[in-house]
Amino acid sequence: MENSSINSQISDTPVCYCGQFSVTRTSWMENNLGRRFQGCIFDRRPDACDYFSWVDPPPHPRYKVVINGLLRKATNNGNGEMKMRRLVKMHQIALGVVLLGAIIYKFLM
Repeated sequence: MENSSINSQISDTPVCYCGQFSVTRTSWMENNLGRRFQGCIFDRRPDACDYFSWVDPPPHPRYKVVINGLLRKATNNGNGEMKMRRLVKMHQIALGVVLLGAIIYKFLM
């Protein structure tokens, strides 16, 4: 069972222009903070193919304001990157719950 799950995940992974499976990373840039994307596994090398594709949809503008505010707050508290990542993950989960609620609401209406 576990093997079929792994095989399914691999087959769903896009192949970059180098012919390799792309990797999923998380953006830490202010405009797309916490947003996941697929990129070339060799992206840090000069001969990388520049493959890029967003995994997550664009965040709601309010989400950006809240996350960037939390980032500034975490940075000012001196707790560093770990706290910032925890806050981003917590808000990703909250956003997922809100989106799920909206989908369920729309389905029921």
